[in-house]
Amino acid sequence: MHKKTYGIVIVSHIPELAAGVARLLGEAAKDVSITYAGGTDEGEVGTSFEKISAAIAENEADDLFGFYDLGSAKMNLEMAMETSDKNCRLMDAALVEGAYTAAALIQAGAEVNTVLEQLEPLKVK
Repeated sequence: MHKKTYGIVIVSHIPELAAGVARLLGEAAKDVSITYAGGTDEGEVGTSFEKISAAIAENEADDLFGFYDLGSAKMNLEMAMETSDKNCRLMDAALVEGAYTAAALIQAGAEVNTVLEQLEPLKVK
C-alpha cells in the first residue's frame, strides 16, 4: 500500500468522543489515515501530550490536519506538533464538522488549499 498523502488527528478530552469522531470520519473517508487521542493517561477527562504525540506518530501520513475540542487539547496538540517531524496544521474549526469536511475532501483528492478554503466558514473564533 502506498503512503497516505494527508491524514487527520483528532484530540478530545473524552476518549469515547475522540474514538467516535474518528469512526464517523472513517465512514466517509476509508482511504484517509485517521488517528486520535482522548483523555488523560489515566483515562480521565483531559488530554495527554504522550497520547497526542503517539496519535501523530502512528498516522500513516506525513502531512496532517489536527482537530481538537477545547483549549487544553489545543495547547497539548500544538506542543506535540512542534516535536513531530511531520507537517502538522492546527485546525481551529468545529471539531466534528471541520474534521468531517476535511476527511471527505481529502478522500476526494482535494488540494490542501481547497480543504483550507472549505474549513474557513467552520472556524471557531
